[in-house]
Amino acid sequence: MSIQIHTPASLPSNDNVPDNDYAFSIELAGTPWFTSKGAMIAYYGTVQFEPLSRTSLTGLVASQFSSPLYANDWVIAQGHGKLILGDRGFNINSYDLDDANLTIRASNLLAFEPGLALKQSIVPGFVTLLGTGKFLASSNGQVMFAEPPLRIDPQALVGWADCPSPSHHFDAGWMHNFLSAAAGFFGMASGEERQFDFTGAGTVLIQSSEKVIDDAHLLRHIESETQPLSQASLQQLHRSIGARLTQDGY
Repeated sequence: MSIQIHTPASLPSNDNVPDNDYAFSIELAGTPWFTSKGAMIAYYGTVQFEPLSRTSLTGLVASQFSSPLYANDWVIAQGHGKLILGDRGFNINSYDLDDANLTIRASNLLAFEPGLALKQSIVPGFVTLLGTGKFLASSNGQVMFAEPPLRIDPQALVGWADCPSPSHHFDAGWMHNFLSAAAGFFGMASGEERQFDFTGAGTVLIQSSEKVIDDAHLLRHIESETQPLSQASLQQLHRSIGARLTQDGY
């Protein structure tokens, strides 16, 4: 078995590491990148990582990053060298947007060029990229591109481009049981019971697995939405979560 030893010269410029779908090499040559915290696994050269709250590029952040909920999850990488990114052993792919928009699961987005602007999506756990440039996204398995109309398992969804946000579709049998038993929202789990329904023109990105790693971004979004709740509503939410934990054996 031969082992390839990499050097700065052998690593590609803005492409996957050769024969490795799980690592991506970015060439930094003076132009900064937004990168997800924890995505860096190695680098060559002189590279600096600045938190968005303490970066010297405050104008860039103000114009291109509009998601305060996720601001602490990102840094700006700048300098000169080769930056290698990875994500939990997931597949990593690069995509190019040309004056377009794409909404993607926040936990799958690894990096993007400053020609793209990041906005906070109204869909919990997702963000939207607008503009022209390259971005990197991870997936649990290879990504399939599909055209609406279609319904997919929510956990298999990576994102969607140039089409309306999805709506929920619930299985008729599950709805019958829900109405009969007055079940709670926490009772639904799988894509067989609940799907995302896409209509209109555009492209949907689907990973070839329905497994999603525990998503801190979604939790943060849910926590932010509890601010307007009254004390009685918070107590009801507490009871619902307690019932779910009991049901799951915790």
